[in-house]
Amino acid sequence: MRRRVPRPRTGDPIVTTYAVIGGGIVGSAIARALARSADDVTVTVLEKEPEPGLHQTRRNSGVVHAGIYYAPGSAKARFSRRGVGQLRAYCEEKGLRYDECGKLIVALDQTQRRRLDDLRDRAHANGVPGVRMLGAAGLRDIEPHVRGVAGLHSPTTAIVDFTEVAAALLADTIDAGGTVRTGFEVVGFAQSDDEVRVIGAHGETIAVDRVVVCAGLHSDRLARLAGDDEYPRIVPFRGEFALLRPGRRDLVRGLIYPVPDPRYPFLGVHLTRRVDGEVMVGPNAVLALAREGYRRRDVDPREVLGLARWSGFRRFAWSNRRTAVDELRGSLSRRRFAAAARQYLPELTVDDLVPAPAGIRAQAMDADGTLVDDFRVSRVGNIVCVRNAPSPAATACLAIADDIVADLLDRT
Repeated sequence: MRRRVPRPRTGDPIVTTYAVIGGGIVGSAIARALARSADDVTVTVLEKEPEPGLHQTRRNSGVVHAGIYYAPGSAKARFSRRGVGQLRAYCEEKGLRYDECGKLIVALDQTQRRRLDDLRDRAHANGVPGVRMLGAAGLRDIEPHVRGVAGLHSPTTAIVDFTEVAAALLADTIDAGGTVRTGFEVVGFAQSDDEVRVIGAHGETIAVDRVVVCAGLHSDRLARLAGDDEYPRIVPFRGEFALLRPGRRDLVRGLIYPVPDPRYPFLGVHLTRRVDGEVMVGPNAVLALAREGYRRRDVDPREVLGLARWSGFRRFAWSNRRTAVDELRGSLSRRRFAAAARQYLPELTVDDLVPAPAGIRAQAMDADGTLVDDFRVSRVGNIVCVRNAPSPAATACLAIADDIVADLLDRT
């Protein structure tokens, strides 16, 4: 069945209709910004799941990143700093939980200590407030159970529940006249000069003026359906978490992070207090064998075969083989997983950990196997595709939405 978003009667102002595909936090923020942008705009959010925000929005540690890690001048740096202020103000306005518990980045040796200097310089260049270096004794003032040779403390790094935030954004969208349709899986597009028809898996069709694709784990597939390039392509990595059992949560006051190693693409195991009082340990990063492969037994043969045939992925896998083996060992052994966290928290034991749901990271990769580190957005006619929205996308969702919507309205 074809459905046309309602048009005004003759003589009424011309209405521009939008479909936002994906009800995660970025899609929700864009839908809200569009719905509130003008009276002559209508927005429909199309979400394939029974409810929005079930994937990356829900399955994360809830950290609001202050902007320490990102190269000055990058989109990540700009969006994170602008987005933090907007997100804090939004949570205050809506009465949502927002806790500036602070982040401590811990150096275990002198090599990592020298890398902290680079992180401090980046933080200052990006305007992150209050960041300071600490010695071994200073670490214990912030996190009494932590051990290391030095640390970098960011007191304004915060935690939220991004599922709560996304739900509030969609509620604002509906209040502004927008619509949210769940259970609508997009399987195709048909563009003409004056409309885009969005085709659903059950034969339903919605005709609109413009489309914004924010499909997360499936962003590359929908971009190709829109006529965009094959690359970057999404490679799913499963991040496995544990929780500290209730009697041991007092080991962690805020966020305890490792110093990033520039040789490796992923950060490594860290400890994160959440707004609900839980403390997460993890994640590791192992290749998922399905786009939504939250369990080891979840396998999509087409996904596996596609990766095996892709020379760029094989090149990436070979160059990171040692890291991959270490991550896999940690995945298969709870003791190894605990040992990774115990480097920073010596009192932690394997018995302190209980299982927690895994998440999937939608890692964009170019044709040659190079990881796409920054945001990437493309356009095919009247379809805008968010091809890569890496962390800190949740932190920066309101800033990202402002930029994308401003560009859309400029082209109207």
